[in-house]
Amino acid sequence: MTRLFHHPHPLPLRSGETLPGFTLSYEIQGTLNADGSNAILLFHALSGSQHAAGFNDDVPDTGGRWTEDLFDGWWSDFIGFGKALDTSKYCVICANFLGGCYGSTGPASENPATGQPWGSAFPHVSVSDIVASQMLLLDHLGIRTLHAVVGPSVGGLCALAVATQYPDRVRLVVPIASGGPTTVLNRLFLFEQILAIENDPNFNAGDYYHSSPPVYGLALARMISHKSFVHLDEIESRARGEVKQPGQGLAWYRLRDSIESYMLHQGKKFVTRFDANTYLRICEAWSTFDPVAEAAAASWDALLEPCRRQGQHFLIFSIDSDFCFYPEEQSALVRHLREAACDVMHITVHSLKGHDSFLLEPLLYTPHLAYALEAAHPARP
Repeated sequence: MTRLFHHPHPLPLRSGETLPGFTLSYEIQGTLNADGSNAILLFHALSGSQHAAGFNDDVPDTGGRWTEDLFDGWWSDFIGFGKALDTSKYCVICANFLGGCYGSTGPASENPATGQPWGSAFPHVSVSDIVASQMLLLDHLGIRTLHAVVGPSVGGLCALAVATQYPDRVRLVVPIASGGPTTVLNRLFLFEQILAIENDPNFNAGDYYHSSPPVYGLALARMISHKSFVHLDEIESRARGEVKQPGQGLAWYRLRDSIESYMLHQGKKFVTRFDANTYLRICEAWSTFDPVAEAAAASWDALLEPCRRQGQHFLIFSIDSDFCFYPEEQSALVRHLREAACDVMHITVHSLKGHDSFLLEPLLYTPHLAYALEAAHPARP
């Protein structure tokens, strides 16, 4: 069940702007122990949600975006009794990002100053802002020190920000298929997606909530990203099940093969469950992420010294077929950690699924996750 955390006080943002207050939607799996020491904070990926495990067919105030695709938790194969994040031992908290569209305050939410959706007036959000809002949620829940912070993809950037900006608040840090400073390649991919939305004639600078939304721009943005999330061989395999519709397509071009049909289907399906303004905010947070700069540190050594001093443990996952966060990115992060004498284990998963492996193949991750969680500091039921 989704719960709501209302923070009525102003939240200063890294951009220099301020939110007058905010709401985070979140879900909890498992039971928090008396001293809160068995808590795991889980960050979702770019288009994920707070609903990480189980079944939930109703999240209020989502503007019809809570579609059937979201009813099953996005990490249900990893969370539960006897699974990687064992809910007989740990309490798993997952919140929708600040700026999100699944119950957290975002561009589609009401601006208290106008009574209308924020739209273009919603401020720029950084990874640090997303993390800061969730630290306030932990304070509300009475959790001082996390047993672990876990994040796949963009969520891994958030996990790294928790480790480096709040080093005394977490013991084990697990970024999965993620990175450090955003690479030039990813910034280009993200810029293409931003332009796709910005150039939709219905975008109207983000003020579209009382008119037609920019569905074509958002669909195109999703198609651009999808080819980096799913290995090309896997796309070809999935597309074999697509029904070709030769007479259907765009204004002039007609779809001619199953791959085109598959990609168009992915784009059209996505626009029913996501908000374009939220997509832009998270793309920008990802594109501008630099852990050293966001922590106002002088260098990687200065950034990671508090992590070493606090005795943090790091478990870094790479996926050898990842076209989104290439394995070289995790290797660079591991090198920085080792140079700073931090405790780190680096696991490379061999998969044919590409970046999406972290969603689809729990058997490749569970032994390492379960071991690291137990070794960091065994939690009690």
